[in-house]
Amino acid sequence: MTAGVKTIIYPVKDLARAKAMFSGLLGAEPYADTAYYVGFKDAGQDVGLDPNGHAKGMTGPVPFWHVDDIRTALAGLLEAGAETLQEVQDVGGGRLIASVKDADGNLVGLLQDAPGA
Repeated sequence: MTAGVKTIIYPVKDLARAKAMFSGLLGAEPYADTAYYVGFKDAGQDVGLDPNGHAKGMTGPVPFWHVDDIRTALAGLLEAGAETLQEVQDVGGGRLIASVKDADGNLVGLLQDAPGA
């Protein structure tokens, strides 16, 4: 089961420039601001900037579906013919992410929040 797409991650080459652009667009400062990830919240949506995204195979923004069970969701996508881009990984605080490429080359992300989050 999903809670819908609530997160979108942009691969960026110039983190400072991208952070300034999104700060201007959203009229807010980031809630997370590190050398490896900058995150914004706007209207119930998380917008992330990943300076390592291109190296991970991201070719553009990736929508992340929020799921109850990331391993089951990932297995279902792989059974349907998707190709793994990023295995399930804990990105801090028990939050798990993974991503795949579908048969048309579209990137699909999965995100499972830590229990109680």
